[in-house]
Amino acid sequence: MMSRHEPRDEVSEKVEGFLTYLKQKSSSHSSYDVAKKTVTLMREVVSKTRWNSARELMDRIRQEGRKIMVAQPSESAVDNMIRRVLKIIREEHARCLGESSDDLDLKDSLHTLLKGGSGHDDLSKPVQNLKGPVIEAINELLEEVDSSGSSIAAQAPDHIHSNEIIMTVGFSKTVEAFLKAAARKRKFEVIVTESAPSYQGQQMAHNLASANIETTLITDSAVYAIMARVNKVIIGTHTVMADGSLKALNGTHAMALAAKHNSVPVLVCASMFKLSPTYLCSYDQDTFNKIVAPHDVLNFCEGDMVSKVPVQNPVFDHVPPDLITLFLTNIGGSAPSYVYRHIGELYHADDHEL
Repeated sequence: MMSRHEPRDEVSEKVEGFLTYLKQKSSSHSSYDVAKKTVTLMREVVSKTRWNSARELMDRIRQEGRKIMVAQPSESAVDNMIRRVLKIIREEHARCLGESSDDLDLKDSLHTLLKGGSGHDDLSKPVQNLKGPVIEAINELLEEVDSSGSSIAAQAPDHIHSNEIIMTVGFSKTVEAFLKAAARKRKFEVIVTESAPSYQGQQMAHNLASANIETTLITDSAVYAIMARVNKVIIGTHTVMADGSLKALNGTHAMALAAKHNSVPVLVCASMFKLSPTYLCSYDQDTFNKIVAPHDVLNFCEGDMVSKVPVQNPVFDHVPPDLITLFLTNIGGSAPSYVYRHIGELYHADDHEL
């Protein structure tokens, strides 16, 4: 256990550096970059801090994780990766104590829960040679994060067909890679909404057009009028909530509503690290959403009006699961109703609340 009087260590300095990274121009950070940096940081915690048991290590992981979450509460990729690392520690601790994979699966069964579990659940028990397997498993998690985008893009030819019209919103690296992968074998048209006031869609339209994909940029208000011509809506998301709903870029909800009205399927490209075991609480909008400076909506030079009119500029929309047709993840496609199963496989129930 680290002493309270121990001097500032290398891990603490790296945590502070990560906090600075998150606070500076946070709107430009992709979920992929945040997830990868979080896992890399947690690997540093495992390898360079003093701990004698899985419990001590998990306490340190949580301690550093809470610092990051407080600094940027809307970055759910941080929370998700910390939960993944905590589950890795639990699994490797159990394996070092001689439990088989079947025993680990049984722990999650109702029968085992009713019986109260076994003695192997004592994470405070010191275990020799735990660090090596934990670091190896974290390295595998990093490889999964690295390959998630390409794994999703590889599914593109199965979902996009020739001469289809695809609509998307704003800018998403995952969706961009997905559409470019499909364009290698199919010829289709993409309609991109500009996603005001950030206008991320302009960058998306430029990138797709540069890849010789027929691309049309439209205003957000034109979505409903054009949706009748569209064959599929393919979007990215910031977070997939526990009930299969989305925390997605502002404007996504309106597009999904228009798609449902016209019976257009909505496909969501989302890596597994975006799945969160949390739900949207109506009283917790400050944590769920991110309200940014209103100058993009109403310029500060309009001083008289700004002083009289409250201006909100939220970054995200909440999209209910009944508006989603299919999730395309790095392990394949699944319906919104199946998200709970993925969450049960990714995270331990005791780690949902950090």
